[in-house]
Amino acid sequence: MDAHPPENLYPYTVSRPIYSNPTFEEDNERQAREERTLRERLSRTCGCSGRQALKVVKGVFPVIDWLSRYPIREWLPSDVISGVSTGLVCSLQGLAYALLVSVAPVYGLYSAFFPILTYFLLGTSRHISVGPFPVTCLMVGSVVLTLAPDDHFLLPGNGTGVNGTEADGIVVDVEAMEAQRIMVASSMTVLVGLFQVVMGLLQVGFLVRYLSDPLVGGFTTAAAFHVLISQLKIVLSVPTNNHSGCFSILYTLIDVFTNIRQTNRADLAAGLLTIVIVMAVKEVNSKFRHKIPVPIPIEVIVTVVAAGISYATELESRYGASIVHSIPRGFAPAQPPNTELLWNILGSSFSTAVVGYAVAVSVAKVYAAKHDYTINGNQELIAFGFSNVFCGCFSGFVASTALSRTAVQESTGGKSQVAGIISAVMVMIVILALGNLLEPLQKSVLAAIVIANLKGMFMQVTEVPTLWRQNRADCFIWLATCLASVVLGLDVGLLAGLVFEMGTVVVRTQFPACSTLGNIPGTNIYRNMKDYKNVRHLEFPGIKIFKCNAPIYFANIDYFKERLRVTVGFDSVRVFKKRNKALKKIHKLIKKGKLRATEVRYNLIIVSLGVDNKGFESEQDSGRESGQVEDGDWPVPEVEVRVDWALELPVRVSVPKVQIHSLVLDFSAVSFLDVVAVKSLRLVIKEFLRIGVNVYIAGCDDEIVRKMEDLSFFDEEVTRDLLFLSVHDAILFIKLETANGSMQDAMVEGLSLMQDCKEPPPFTEEEDLIETYDNHSNSGEAALRQLSITLDFGVD
Repeated sequence: MDAHPPENLYPYTVSRPIYSNPTFEEDNERQAREERTLRERLSRTCGCSGRQALKVVKGVFPVIDWLSRYPIREWLPSDVISGVSTGLVCSLQGLAYALLVSVAPVYGLYSAFFPILTYFLLGTSRHISVGPFPVTCLMVGSVVLTLAPDDHFLLPGNGTGVNGTEADGIVVDVEAMEAQRIMVASSMTVLVGLFQVVMGLLQVGFLVRYLSDPLVGGFTTAAAFHVLISQLKIVLSVPTNNHSGCFSILYTLIDVFTNIRQTNRADLAAGLLTIVIVMAVKEVNSKFRHKIPVPIPIEVIVTVVAAGISYATELESRYGASIVHSIPRGFAPAQPPNTELLWNILGSSFSTAVVGYAVAVSVAKVYAAKHDYTINGNQELIAFGFSNVFCGCFSGFVASTALSRTAVQESTGGKSQVAGIISAVMVMIVILALGNLLEPLQKSVLAAIVIANLKGMFMQVTEVPTLWRQNRADCFIWLATCLASVVLGLDVGLLAGLVFEMGTVVVRTQFPACSTLGNIPGTNIYRNMKDYKNVRHLEFPGIKIFKCNAPIYFANIDYFKERLRVTVGFDSVRVFKKRNKALKKIHKLIKKGKLRATEVRYNLIIVSLGVDNKGFESEQDSGRESGQVEDGDWPVPEVEVRVDWALELPVRVSVPKVQIHSLVLDFSAVSFLDVVAVKSLRLVIKEFLRIGVNVYIAGCDDEIVRKMEDLSFFDEEVTRDLLFLSVHDAILFIKLETANGSMQDAMVEGLSLMQDCKEPPPFTEEEDLIETYDNHSNSGEAALRQLSITLDFGVD
């Protein structure tokens, strides 16, 4: 260490009284909090005025607020350029992501159009691009394949009709299958929206915070694996069965490799070439994003070129390539959801609603922080909820956002959701006029575009080594969620990951870090004695400082008591029981005349009379020899006997040594207490008090003190006087009390025997079974009171 402190360390001196909580509250005039009645709260919340009404309307429709202040000249040109670029990407991603839902590509265009309209009115983010997201699409697709598999639409036949596809003499009714699948997808989308609206109205957007970044990272990485496998069969163009649920990835891979010889070479070549080109150009866009004013719309270019090549070379008729076929012009008529399906998709819809919102709000927060504005989480729930309800009624599927699409909108100069509206106009143009031009497009190209956009999700795997170094609990959450989602499916895997995450929180609070504190010399600083050499040997004699770095509640109170026993070095209940047992035997020996007391300075030491010792012969002995009294009933003069528990006792009872007279509990890191913790803590304090160890609680927040008062923590024995503002206040108080001689020593207990005491000692055998303070029914304390236990500290 340096001989002199660094120049940037400036010593300071603070002079103030030693404060216990009651003294501090009295000196500073603590105020009682004003509690409003329910009526007052309702009148304050529901009161209506012109200004409040306008504020509510702007809160529900944020577009009124920002559109009235929209700088047309500065923002409109950028929004137009951004909207056109994003609209093209939205159209192609909509077509591609429809394959994940197992519906016709045109419904992906609907899903890329309708949600933007409602989010423009209700959303609070200026930059996110609303539309399909691969993870939510795959979650919807797994439900679609579960409720509407191919097996439900098989018909016997000898050929392929207009509405059927032949497979080994079996015809699949494609029209009925697509109608049922889009009904399932749209009904689920409406239910997802309703869940989000209800959550937003109930102001429970905070629940999404339980989806931590490691959990979301592991889940989305697992979803990327699911998406990759689901699109692999399309790139290879091999027949597979529909699988969902547990081990669906494994079953799909088995089917793919079983039928690998049926791979269509044209589709495979187109898919691989698309993946390479799209990923390479995206790398160029990323590397030179500061030099290229507008990112190269590679998906659009590849799609147009692929559709042209397929049309010119007739890939379907010549090579059997799988193409999009039909993209009807116009919009599908609105239809209500199928209420009979809702009960079967409740769980999946709720998990999809949570995931969709969590992803969207995470992306929105990133760009809100970048551009210095805030978003309203609950309003976002309402915005996405109504967007999904509106989209589901028009045959769309769940909308969220995608980081890649949002990045395009922001990087091309998008300033507001005006860019979103323009992108919706571009999608509408595709739906009404350009859709039929994409009918020759190979499905493997769309699948390859989906795969190429998964790079960001797969790159999250690189976070695992960093998480392992920073926080292994978060690393385990990432791995457990990813593995569970891959093996069990996305919905069950998300639930399993959430349960595992909550389990890690419970474990970390159930087994909190507890430490023994020591003092830095000459300061009011207290730190863990294991971490600093300067405090290792400076612990105050007779004092222990114990700190718990977690809330104390029903799950960890037993661990708290166990660590406290280890810290003090003894079990207060066992000490009390052993002392009771020793006092009973000493009492019996004195009653029978086998034990007398002699004075050594001011402390009296027990001396055994098991052998003849004439130096201690007295009238009682002569009376006993003359037979004037019966055995055990001779008169005993009043004499005070002090039992020094540190010395060897005249009875064969092993009493644990108590080396402290004061215990300070540092509660500065305790954020809450529950009923079980308060009750147990009160019993722990009483257990220490009855063996002469004073307990003090330091650093309690005012909320903790109020909680203690509400839960009746204080009584005649456990008073508010044991509360101190800080550990240093408690230590100074203990030292002051010790110096004044008012601190009692737990090492010495006094015993008074009254003359002519013929009654048996007031100890019962049941006291040996005492486990807690409440269980012994105060019999031990009654015994000590009848034997007049007195404590004396520092008497010379």
